[in-house]
Amino acid sequence: MATTYSHCSFSCILVVISVFLVAFLHQTTGKPAQHNRTRPTKEKLSHLRMYWHDVVSGRNPTSVTVVNPPARYANGFGAINVIDDPLTLGPDPRSEAVGKAQGVYAMASQEETGLLMTMNFVFTRGKYNGSTIAILGRNAVLDKVREMPVVGGSGLFRFGRGYAEARTIKFDTKTGDATVEYNVYVMHH
Repeated sequence: MATTYSHCSFSCILVVISVFLVAFLHQTTGKPAQHNRTRPTKEKLSHLRMYWHDVVSGRNPTSVTVVNPPARYANGFGAINVIDDPLTLGPDPRSEAVGKAQGVYAMASQEETGLLMTMNFVFTRGKYNGSTIAILGRNAVLDKVREMPVVGGSGLFRFGRGYAEARTIKFDTKTGDATVEYNVYVMHH
């Protein structure tokens, strides 16, 4: 019985020493682990400019109200929209598409037109195809320039952080459709 216990202890010690030895050798060689895809590389800043097309009218809207606001709020407080808005390289909705803005915005202010925006910019073409940028923040839509935080990303924007500036290019008061220029500054690995 004592022999089995000492054999197990000796084996356990050998395994622990082997693990530490492999970890030490890996650290001294400076080579990244093959299995660790989240290991940070040198951080860089990317600036992307694109146009967000929010279409609430017509037969194929890209923004749909899923919760209507209570009637007592004239500014729409409480309304919630789900979006699948096109992102293009130019302000014309027919310009080259680079992806979609997918998420939710809600009228979150009782006194002014202030939205809570939570959306992913999902890139489907070009250099960033398959990558995403996550934006979460307040959008005071009547301000000339609005700033919202970039809170994450995936693919080429893994470990992403930064900010997005939004400027309304066009707003149709009859339909509610809007085109907004987004300048996104994101630090990533």
